Amino acid sequence: MNKNQKAVCTTGLIIVNIAVFLLLTLFGRTEDAAFMLDHGAMYEPYIIEGHEYYRIFTSLFLHFGINHLLNNMVILGAIGWNLEMEVGRIRFLIIYFISGIGGNLVSLYFNILQETNVVSAGASGAIFGLMGALLYIVIINRGRVGRLTGRGMIFMVILSLYFGATSSGVDNFAHFGGLVFGFLTAVCLYYKRKKCAK
Repeated sequence: MNKNQKAVCTTGLIIVNIAVFLLLTLFGRTEDAAFMLDHGAMYEPYIIEGHEYYRIFTSLFLHFGINHLLNNMVILGAIGWNLEMEVGRIRFLIIYFISGIGGNLVSLYFNILQETNVVSAGASGAIFGLMGALLYIVIINRGRVGRLTGRGMIFMVILSLYFGATSSGVDNFAHFGGLVFGFLTAVCLYYKRKKCAK
């Protein structure tokens, strides 16, 4: 790990998310589901019946209110920095977007099964993917990467899932899906990186 390396992608994602939020606040209320729906939030009927598949991606950059944004950006900054330093920029972005899109697809699938139509948005599925990736990397490095430990990562994951499960208005399917996709993507990408280093 290069100590002089900077987490450019993590910083860039935070800036983009904040910029999108500030831009939307000029035109309406980000707490309003209808307003968010007009600007790219996830909604099953629009995706399945209207074929607006872009929402699976655009919803990753939308947040319902300032608290939702700040909570996600603080966690993204902390977890993203550690992961980007460990796997590099390209792999970091691949993990982030596969996790975010994968989490949204899992959420979409279960909402269709339950016949529930929910307007959803946020970067949390992608952020849970970063958690899953870091969990795998800590495991593969015998329980420690820098200041991160296996026990610490497991505790963070369990606490985050518990917080989501006991809170209202949280897309837990996206969280769990993102976590799994992030873990599995890291299994592929980080394994290859280790092999190439030999």
